[in-house]
Amino acid sequence: ASITGKWMAMLKEIAPHVTRAMLIGNPRTMPYDYYLRAAEALAPSLGIEVVPSRIETSADIEHAIDSLARMPNGGLVLPPDATTNVHRDLIIALAAQHSLPAIYGAPAFVSAGGLMYYGSDRLDDYRQLALYVDRILRGANPADLPAQVPTKYETGINLKTAKALGLTVPPGLLVAA
Repeated sequence: ASITGKWMAMLKEIAPHVTRAMLIGNPRTMPYDYYLRAAEALAPSLGIEVVPSRIETSADIEHAIDSLARMPNGGLVLPPDATTNVHRDLIIALAAQHSLPAIYGAPAFVSAGGLMYYGSDRLDDYRQLALYVDRILRGANPADLPAQVPTKYETGINLKTAKALGLTVPPGLLVAA
């Protein structure tokens, strides 16, 4: 739940005017309800209303983002999801067309023109995975290995997109990026 809270807080930090955040994802390809519950638990303390948007197709994505754009003070939160990743260019284009600030759970969105990314350090995740594989190959029972959570996180901000949206990136976010 902590990463969902961080996404919501960072969206509010870079775009203080946001009072409505659409959480977009496909429940068939990611734990959507987990992210939604976490977002709904934190949103009131940030003065944000969460707008759930379960999607499966590009048409669903277009409809969702177009409907959010008709409401004032909207923003987008996109956790890591195979479906949204496939439609990355469409999502970034719609966010730009409607001047919607967005935070993504995958770094490829920022390099493709999206506003902001926050997530675990992928290289560190793979190192941890390699250590687990090594332990298993040396005879450890996978059921006996403790669950691990990421310990390193990274932030990415596309300054060109921030400028196009008329957003001033707070110094704390610049340092994190």
